[in-house]
Parts: sequence; C-alpha cells; structure tokens
Amino acid sequence: MQLGRVVGNVVATRKDERLVGFKLMIVQPLGADKELNGTPLIAVDTVSAGIGELVLFVVGTVAPYAVRVADAPVDAAIVAIVDTVEYKGGK
Repeated sequence: MQLGRVVGNVVATRKDERLVGFKLMIVQPLGADKELNGTPLIAVDTVSAGIGELVLFVVGTVAPYAVRVADAPVDAAIVAIVDTVEYKGGK
C-alpha cells in the first residue's frame, strides 16, 4: 500500500462494464512525511474518497481485488481514507 492525496477526479461516461458504479480519482503519491513522491495516477475509488483527502492505495496485480472483480482492468485502487499519520523520520 502507498500513501497518497486525492487531487482530482476523472469523468468517463463510457467505460468498461466492470467499472460501472466506481469513481475514478487522480491520486498524488506521497512519502510517509506527506511530501510528493512520484507522478499522479488514476485510481478506482472503492471507499468514496473526496478531493483533498489522504488515502491509501494499491497498485499492480492486487488492485483488481479491491473492486472484487479479479479480471477488472484496474492498475490502481483507493482502499482506505487515512485519519492520521505519525512519522518519526529516519530511513
């Protein structure tokens, strides 16, 4: 899982039938210190996150399981809305 912030949404009036009912959100990956850590990506929202919220997301082969459709065309999925992060630093 990775930490990210929802920075936008994507409206797709036509999409794969396995994604009907899901929102598509733009997520900016963040490090544990909440600093930018990578390029924004589009993720399927499984938890009703909103723009500006801190979220956890998964990428790769586990992402379709978040939408409970193993063969869904999903590369990234938001799986949690984060309340707090406590980071003491270090590497």
